[in-house]
Amino acid sequence: MNLPKPPGDAVVIAGLRWTIVLIFTLFGTAKFAEYEATGVAMIAGKHPLFSWMYSLWGERGASNAIGTVELITGTLIALGAFSARASFVGGAMGVATFCITLTFSFGAPAFWQPGYGAPFLGTIGQFLIKDAVLLAGCFAIAVNGLRRMQLAS
Repeated sequence: MNLPKPPGDAVVIAGLRWTIVLIFTLFGTAKFAEYEATGVAMIAGKHPLFSWMYSLWGERGASNAIGTVELITGTLIALGAFSARASFVGGAMGVATFCITLTFSFGAPAFWQPGYGAPFLGTIGQFLIKDAVLLAGCFAIAVNGLRRMQLAS
């Protein structure tokens, strides 16, 4: 059986990189809008890693800070197409981002669909569970950057 030659790793990583950049750009930009600031506050405002930001800067300030970090992460991942170090740092920041957002799952209201329970995801569960694959994608970007750094030295 003659199978077509699959694309190389560079093409696969590029596809992964630019879709993750798109996600960080869209989600990071949204954090500057009132509707997103309000939505994020319902979850992040009670989280131990974020609650201090809400008391210090308020709902909009905290959301703006989160959005800024997301935009920086996306920018570093984008720059990773040209810089192994930026790829590693941006990918690692993405891994940290999604590790943190996945912790919102613990104790989140409506993570599991009321009346059904596990494995039936509720609205927050459906929103958060995608972060598992985004974490894996950022991990691949970070590992790719690290490998490129090792090859360059």
